Amino acid sequence: MTTPDTAPETAPRRGKATRLREYLTGLIDGGLQPHDRMPTERELAEQFQTTRLTVRRALDQLGHEGRLYRTQGAGTFVSEPRIAKSLELTSFSDDMRARGLKPGSLGTTVECIAAGAEVGAELHISPRDMVVHITRTRTADGVAMCLEHCYMPSAVVPGLETTSWDGSLYEVLSRTYGLTPEKAEQSIRASVLDAADAAALSVPEFSPAFRVQRVTFDARGRRLEYALSTYRADRYSYDMVIYRNPGKS
Repeated sequence: MTTPDTAPETAPRRGKATRLREYLTGLIDGGLQPHDRMPTERELAEQFQTTRLTVRRALDQLGHEGRLYRTQGAGTFVSEPRIAKSLELTSFSDDMRARGLKPGSLGTTVECIAAGAEVGAELHISPRDMVVHITRTRTADGVAMCLEHCYMPSAVVPGLETTSWDGSLYEVLSRTYGLTPEKAEQSIRASVLDAADAAALSVPEFSPAFRVQRVTFDARGRRLEYALSTYRADRYSYDMVIYRNPGKS
């Protein structure tokens, strides 16, 4: 007979919030597909005998992590998996292929225009100099991911606007012009999508987005490209590794 003094130890009981999160992540990882609806706050509160506030916090946390999204009046749904982008100088096509996705483009237009003040300043050329302007919607497995505006000095890529090509711009630069992008100066800002960009990316207006501005250089330090890209924040993320300087306290 077991007495209280000799009773075996038991594992500490997990809290309701912990069990709720495990249940929700199990649904996401174990069976539900992207855009499938999650149980309601009321259903989850009754199932776990907890408050709707606790349930809402758990759902909100998973929303912040990009695993769920809410639609007002409709409920909470499973998000598409995010595509992580490391801080390396790679093309969109390279990024998608590295993740087992097929890159593509929609609505590509290529034109030769005057640089203007902003583009000229970024490329260090006269506003009157001509540039090749490429606009397109980039896709992964047929799903719109990014809106691109690329500008390149016409003197560096003569005839590009009349050349038939598709896919990776960097591959075209290497194959046709012998140009290899070596480094880039890049800034990333959080934003929201206006009506036109949201429609092009097939998401609701005011959805979160990344605005990426980049100037690309070749090995000789020449400015090859000025690019403005808008990424869906619900499907794209930027990952980085950072180090602490051991000499700093």
